[in-house]
Amino acid sequence: MKLLKGKKIADKILTVLEKKIKKLFQKPCLAVILVGNDLASDLYIRLKKKAAKKIGIKFQLFRFSVKVKEVEIIQKIKKLNADKKISGIIVQLPLPGNLNTQRIINALDPRKDVDGFHPENIKLFLEKQARFFPVFPQAIMEILKSSRAKLKGKKSLVIANSKIFGETMVVALENKRIKASYFLFKELKNKRDLIKKTEIIVSAIGCPGFLRGEMLKKGALVVDGGITKKEKKILGDIDYSSAKKIVSFLTPVPGGVGPVTIACLLRNTYKAAEEASLKRLSRKCKA
Repeated sequence: MKLLKGKKIADKILTVLEKKIKKLFQKPCLAVILVGNDLASDLYIRLKKKAAKKIGIKFQLFRFSVKVKEVEIIQKIKKLNADKKISGIIVQLPLPGNLNTQRIINALDPRKDVDGFHPENIKLFLEKQARFFPVFPQAIMEILKSSRAKLKGKKSLVIANSKIFGETMVVALENKRIKASYFLFKELKNKRDLIKKTEIIVSAIGCPGFLRGEMLKKGALVVDGGITKKEKKILGDIDYSSAKKIVSFLTPVPGGVGPVTIACLLRNTYKAAEEASLKRLSRKCKA
């Protein structure tokens, strides 16, 4: 069994990005909205900031109290949308329960939505006209590519918590000529036989250890995108001790999808900066 470690994949992406960023006249800048004091969110923000600064992307953090009103966050987003120095904007999730996450995401300028969460960007991706490749599915595809296994024509199955993520992953997989389908976690009871027959499994549930070795096909390639913090441990969806005896490839948690997701976020930030720069240049040429 081979572990598909994310750091090596992420480092390759970041090395390429660093060279490209050096050629830009205006350096990219990523703005991050953070609400509350969630320890996991704080950790993810620090990791994103460290990676961004390492490759020359500016990083601005806007922290709000857990008691913040939704309108205040949306007002800040609108200001960032209009700021030409800001290349990309992300809202660190999850948000506190008193806030409407979708309404806040919808306030982002789709051209600066570098996570790829805005409905317009999801719609474009599903229609295969993507402005941005959503970062989490993008990271999963990078990990699959890194396995160097023959993927074309294989059957894959995505176990998801949301229809949007399931549909996005199916399109991403089919773009690489991998046969793909998904089901929601609540349907698990009726899908065990399907899991056992499938060669590529992507799980992103946040249910520690639910996917055991005996549920998996011998030699399967498994990407564990489920991250749950339990006490001081970070746990994935896959029961590692039983799965390692069955599968051919597996991503560790932590250290699998996470680092690659950050690298893909910064790649989208670079792309947003590059496209904004080209548009400004085009307007100058026409003037």
